[in-house]
Amino acid sequence: SDPFRVVEQLREKLDCDAVLYQLPIGEEHNFHGVVDLITMEAVYFDGEKGENVRREEIPADLQEAAQTQRQVMLEALSMYSDELMELLLGEEDVPEELVHRVTRDAVRQQEMTPVLIGTAYRNCGVQTLLDAVTRYLPSPLDREIKAKQVDDESQVMLLEPDPKKPFVGMAFKIVDDPYGQLTFMRIYQGTIKKGETYFNQRTERKERFSRIVRMHAEDREEIDTATAGDIVAVMGIDAASGDSYAEERGYCTLESMYVPDSVIKVAVTPASRSDGDKLGKALARFRKEDPTFRVMTDHETGETIMAGMGELHLEVYIERIKREYGVMVDVGAPKVSYREAPTKAVEYNYKHKKQSGGSGQFAHIVGRFEPLPEDSEDTSVFEENIVGGRVPKEYIPSVEKGFRQSLEKGPLAEFPIVGIKTILEDGSYHDVDSSDMAFQTCARGCFRETFLKMKPVLLEPIMKVEIEFPTEFQGSVTGDVVSRRGMVVSTEQVGNATVLIAEVPLAELFGYSTDLRSQTQGQGTFSMEFAKYKKVPASIQEDVIAEVKQKELVGAK
Repeated sequence: SDPFRVVEQLREKLDCDAVLYQLPIGEEHNFHGVVDLITMEAVYFDGEKGENVRREEIPADLQEAAQTQRQVMLEALSMYSDELMELLLGEEDVPEELVHRVTRDAVRQQEMTPVLIGTAYRNCGVQTLLDAVTRYLPSPLDREIKAKQVDDESQVMLLEPDPKKPFVGMAFKIVDDPYGQLTFMRIYQGTIKKGETYFNQRTERKERFSRIVRMHAEDREEIDTATAGDIVAVMGIDAASGDSYAEERGYCTLESMYVPDSVIKVAVTPASRSDGDKLGKALARFRKEDPTFRVMTDHETGETIMAGMGELHLEVYIERIKREYGVMVDVGAPKVSYREAPTKAVEYNYKHKKQSGGSGQFAHIVGRFEPLPEDSEDTSVFEENIVGGRVPKEYIPSVEKGFRQSLEKGPLAEFPIVGIKTILEDGSYHDVDSSDMAFQTCARGCFRETFLKMKPVLLEPIMKVEIEFPTEFQGSVTGDVVSRRGMVVSTEQVGNATVLIAEVPLAELFGYSTDLRSQTQGQGTFSMEFAKYKKVPASIQEDVIAEVKQKELVGAK
């Protein structure tokens, strides 16, 4: 391919400052070396696999082109260095070390992209590419890795990529293997040895690293030790994604991966009852591998529910169940994970009293419910302002437990309740009849009676959607987004393509990939991620509630 055209395309399509650092010697099947524009040498790759790197003078027919292109490269680099700019203006020689230093700084600031030339055939150019990777890209020494102390997460501990320091690593990926679980681990500090034992900082269990392997795609290489900076797979441990490991119990924890709440659910049942165990094994394995994949059971219908981050996410797992476990499954229609939230504050004064021979039940609570601010990080808050022992301290956790149990299913459509603050201010008790259970029951009854007075509404998940498509289809794509109750956040022109970012309700995005392809002649692509929860329009809320009630009636029959 034409390197100059590729550089131009990088600038147009990726909007980056791409700069050519080499020229090819020969084209296509005649390609056999490169001209290094920094050292002004010809570099050849001899041997069957290009293992012998040979440097010579630049061929005479490429001398002029190399000088011209070197000047272009230096002028591009001078935009990132006043020192280099002064040397060019004074027509002085530019030292190689200065070129390397300016390039490294510009790359680390993500401002400039060096372009090198090579081919996988006989590894021509691979060595110079790897040299550039080690020379220009950031190393672990260029950034701080911070861990938190187990007993006090506000205390930060700096880790160093030093093989002599105490071992700290993170399990970032779990894969089921015919020989057991493979745990992919990055080592941030210290050294691990085959057969030694280390502590899982989450479970505090001591686990033996029976085998350590270095993965090369499907091939694996057994190794005895691994040090800071290595990424290896460990066998013989029972870890979950995001677990930290160290030499000592309670040493430190690395920041866990952010795991957003699932936004879409589908019911899955095996087509054959005999495949139930296989399906269970598959779902248990996938849940361990992927923290964003959830599995639960609907206690009313007995259905197994899969929950994930989008339609495609769940489709991939359904396909894997069929392919890897040979289980055919029936998949229900996707369900959106709505939430219920209050809109006004309400006071409560509720007394629970029950007498049925012997000791009865008595509990009395007084306080108020308030909606939480929309930007609150908490989904629910419990606060108690009891004075004078009106409700004994041992019963306050019982009140909180009763209220929190009530949040699992709301009265509108049995979706979880969020955005509520519960304040306990007063109450009373009985020396004999009051108990932990009495106050739990009182809190649940109070919530059931009071919550509807807070005029609750449904909230729906809103997805941030990024759509890329040829500019000629902008009208139809934008119109379709708006028709799906979407709000366009930004539109950007990138070469001949348009990148549109919008916030769209998840309920309107089922089947969108097919619709987008049909609107853009198969050229449109999109990605989405969860953004926030937002109030559902009143008319749609009525439809959602009616649909839930209808399913309940069908299930009751």
